[in-house]
Amino acid sequence: MENKKDKIIELIDLTREFEDGLVAVDGINLYVRKGEFVTFLGPSGCGKTTTLRMIAGFDKPTSGKILLNGKDISDLPPNKRPINTVFQRYALFPHLNVYDNIAFGLKLKKVNTPCQDKNGNGFEKKVKLSKSEIAAKVDKALKMVDLEGFEKRSVSTLSGGQQQRVAIARALVNEPEILLLDEPLGALDLKMRKDMQLELKEMHKKLGITFIYVTHDQEEALTMSDTIVVMKDGVIQQIGTPTDIYNEPKNSFVADFIGESNIFSGTYLGNKKVKFIDKTFDCVDDFEPNEKVDVVVRPEDVEIVDADNGTAKGKIINSIFKGIHYEMTMKVGKTEVVIQDTVEKKVGETVGIVVKPDNIHIMKKEFSSNIYDGYITKKNTVCFGDGEFECDITQLYPGSSVDEEGYLITADGEKIDLTDTDVKVEVGLKDIEISDDQDKGGAVGNIVSILYKGDHYQLIVRTDENEEDFVFDTEDTWNVNDRVGVIIPKDKIKLTLAVENEKDERR
Repeated sequence: MENKKDKIIELIDLTREFEDGLVAVDGINLYVRKGEFVTFLGPSGCGKTTTLRMIAGFDKPTSGKILLNGKDISDLPPNKRPINTVFQRYALFPHLNVYDNIAFGLKLKKVNTPCQDKNGNGFEKKVKLSKSEIAAKVDKALKMVDLEGFEKRSVSTLSGGQQQRVAIARALVNEPEILLLDEPLGALDLKMRKDMQLELKEMHKKLGITFIYVTHDQEEALTMSDTIVVMKDGVIQQIGTPTDIYNEPKNSFVADFIGESNIFSGTYLGNKKVKFIDKTFDCVDDFEPNEKVDVVVRPEDVEIVDADNGTAKGKIINSIFKGIHYEMTMKVGKTEVVIQDTVEKKVGETVGIVVKPDNIHIMKKEFSSNIYDGYITKKNTVCFGDGEFECDITQLYPGSSVDEEGYLITADGEKIDLTDTDVKVEVGLKDIEISDDQDKGGAVGNIVSILYKGDHYQLIVRTDENEEDFVFDTEDTWNVNDRVGVIIPKDKIKLTLAVENEKDERR
C-alpha cells in the first residue's frame, strides 16, 4: 500500500488496551483507499475484530487516531459515522418481515431538509423520511442484494445466505461510505460460504463503496480482497495483495497461516544459492553469505522427477487424494517435504524433486535466540520471563567463584552481593524443554503457536502475567493451548551484566 491517494480511513499508532492489561491492538498504522476491499486476517485473538470495532466506534482507542477523509473521528459516536457494520450473527428482528427489518433504521432517521419561514427565509430542519422515501430506499437496497419480491417474507423462513443478504441490505440502505463485515459468513455451511464469497465480491464491484472485512479464513481473504492485512498478537505482520501475501510472505507466521507451506531452516551460501534439506538449491533472493534463514516452498511448486535427476531424492511415506490433486509427503533424510501434484506417486516409491529458483522464497529468521531483561535474586537464581531459574552467576565476572555464604568473589578477590543486579539473559532455541508437570518448570505458560519446519516444531509458550514468550525447537508433538512448565538447564542460561548491554537491541 504505497500510493496514499484517495485515503478514506487512516489508522495512526492505534492501540487498544483493556482493563485487565491485555493489549488487543498494539500501535498499528495503515490506511484504506476509497472503494477498496480490505480484509483483516488472522487467528482468534489477533486484534482484527477489536480494530474493526474501533473503526465502527463501538470501542474507543486507548491511544492513537482514526482519520476519516482526513478528519479525526476517534471520539465520534457510532451513529455519527458514515459507517455500517454486518456481524456474524445477523441480529435480524424475528418478528419483522424483510421489508421492516431493512426499513427499521430509516424509520428512526432524521435528515436535514430545506424549509422556509413565513417571510421566505430559508433554514434547515431535521425531519423524518416519508413512507415513499423509505420504500424507494428499501427497494433499491433489495435490488442490490438480489432479494426483490422478498419484502413480505418472514426472516425466519429465509436460508442462512438470504438472511445474510438482508443484514447487508439493512446496512446498505443507510448509504454508508464504508461497510464493515465481521466474519459475516461464519454461520454458513461450506458450499453456501463459497457461493457468498463470490456474491460479496460482485456486490462490492457493483456498489463501489469501501468494504473492510474480518475473517480467520485464508481462502475467504484470498478470494475476495484487494488488500489483505495479516495480524498476530495485535500487530500487523504484512500488508499486500493476495498474490503478494501468498508468494512473498514476510515471515514464517504469514507463510504458515496463508495456504499450505513447506518451511525449512536453511543457510544462504552466497551467489544466489541456499542450502536446506541438506542440499544446495539455486534461488533468486540475496542475503549475507552463511546467514541462517527460513526457506518457504509451496507444495504445488515442488516438482517430482526421476530419482537420479532431482536436486534431492527421498521416499514417499504418505499420499492423500484431495479432489484436484494428490498431497504426498516425501522423507528426505529426517525432513518431510509436502508435495501437491495431479499424478500420484505410490507410498514406498523413491523419487527426486526439483524446485525452480523463483519458487524458493527466503526470509530472515524471525527468532535466533531468546533475550530477556532479568535480575539476580538473593538466592543467586535469575528472574526473567515471568519465572525464576537456577543459573551460574560466575559468568558475570570471568574467573570468579561463589563462597559459602553465596557472595561472588571476583578474580581480584573482591566480594560482591549480586542481589537485584540487572542482567541480560540469552537462551538458545534448542535449550528449552517443556513438561506437562508445571511444577517442574521455572516458568509456566500456554503454547500459543506451533510451526512445523520439516524435521521439528518451533513452539512459542506465553506466560500469563506479562505475556513473556519462550521460543524453542522440539521434535515432540504438542497442542496449542497446552499448559506447560518451562524448563531451562542451568548451563544453558547465558548471563551478562545489563550495563554492558545497554545498546544491545537484539530480539
